[in-house]
Amino acid sequence: MKFKGIMLIFCVLLASVYTTAHCFLKYVNYSMPISNSNTNFLPIEPLSDNIDTSSTISATDNTSSSSNNKDTQSTTVSASGQAVGNITAKFISPYTAGTKYNKVYLKNNTGSTINIKTLLEKKLSFKIDKNNKPQVLIMHTHTTESFMLEERDYYTEDDASRTRDSKKNMIAIGDIIEQKLKAAGIGVIHDTTIHDYPAYSGSYTRSAATITDDLKAYPSIKIVIDIHRDSITANNKEKIKPVVKIDGKNAAQVMLVMGSQTGGITNYPNWKENLSLALKYQQTLEVMYPGLARAITLNSGKYNQNLTKGSILLEVGTEANTLDEAKRGAAYAGEALVSLLNTLK
Repeated sequence: MKFKGIMLIFCVLLASVYTTAHCFLKYVNYSMPISNSNTNFLPIEPLSDNIDTSSTISATDNTSSSSNNKDTQSTTVSASGQAVGNITAKFISPYTAGTKYNKVYLKNNTGSTINIKTLLEKKLSFKIDKNNKPQVLIMHTHTTESFMLEERDYYTEDDASRTRDSKKNMIAIGDIIEQKLKAAGIGVIHDTTIHDYPAYSGSYTRSAATITDDLKAYPSIKIVIDIHRDSITANNKEKIKPVVKIDGKNAAQVMLVMGSQTGGITNYPNWKENLSLALKYQQTLEVMYPGLARAITLNSGKYNQNLTKGSILLEVGTEANTLDEAKRGAAYAGEALVSLLNTLK
């Protein structure tokens, strides 16, 4: 074999050895990319837990602020269960109400003509005495109604809308208003009787008995406040939480629901006096905390308000509001109530 041929074979073998060695060295120095998901080992986390859906909502905004990732929320999973729908924070404007006058806004579902001006000017048949005797009764027909325990823009099957835990249901909300009244020197009884458990049906009948017993035990009571929370769910399982931003924080909006002797309702002759009190309260709420109160809802019904001339039904938020938001709304509502009652001395 000629020398040139031998050199050619040697060069080919040398190149082959170099290529093999280079590939081997690349392999042993290669490191796999680090994954932050570890989806084979960790539970799937919510895709939008940290999105604040209500950061731009204010008393002048009647639109809801929503996440850009709403289309992913129906499939998110949390430690507490499968998400079944979205939660949307929304300012529910009272200012679009059909009946309005001087910072009072009324949604009239009765067909009866309501003169807000006349009822605002109407003098109530009672006054509030600051002594050792109870002037106000706080109670709850639907005592076990509750709220979300954490800020989320979705809810799961495991998010209870009712609980007998008095630190998480309407009793906790009543406690806040009770504290506001007591701090102002206004006597109050907070009756924490549960009326909607174990049976929901018949709650108003049972709460009527409670109110009657309390009025007999404390004849000095002038005003009865039945504190509830609302529920707003759209057809697509979207739950609405009504909020207004006060002092930079979201507070659950409140709403007064009043009955009337209309539409076949009988034995409620004092309904306009109760409505007069509610209108005065609505006006006070709007003056002190604009947008906190949704429009008053006036229905054909009693809601046990026929038992006194100073009865109102106050709804604080919905089950989609957080407990903190509800407590914040209740605190403001309590302060407005104190301001109103101080004018009734």
